[in-house]
Amino acid sequence: MAGKKVLLVDDSETALHMGRLILGRGGYQLVLARNGAEAVTKALSERPDLILMDVVMPELNGFEAVARLRAEDATRDTPIIMVTTRGEEDNVRRGFEAGCNDYVTKPINTVELLSKIRSFLAE
Repeated sequence: MAGKKVLLVDDSETALHMGRLILGRGGYQLVLARNGAEAVTKALSERPDLILMDVVMPELNGFEAVARLRAEDATRDTPIIMVTTRGEEDNVRRGFEAGCNDYVTKPINTVELLSKIRSFLAE
């Protein structure tokens, strides 16, 4: 179903641009945040259907942002996919401990990411 709202969180303009291209193909309504603090604020105000969260960002990193989102009733069950260059085992573990639902490493495999998004959104 096109039109679902996805919050894309990344401090890299290149990553945001690539995200726009990838998600545009899926027909998703896109909301952008450039750091973890902005991600928490936008997630609570915009109520996205799914969140794509980078790890290394200013203000709040992705792990901290996910933990804060999981502490809020409004975003406790929102699917969150970590999308990051940080594929080391300890970072993957930290992501799941913080509360993410899935973990994807960059460079992004577009087909894989869109498949995961569709799966979480039951499309």
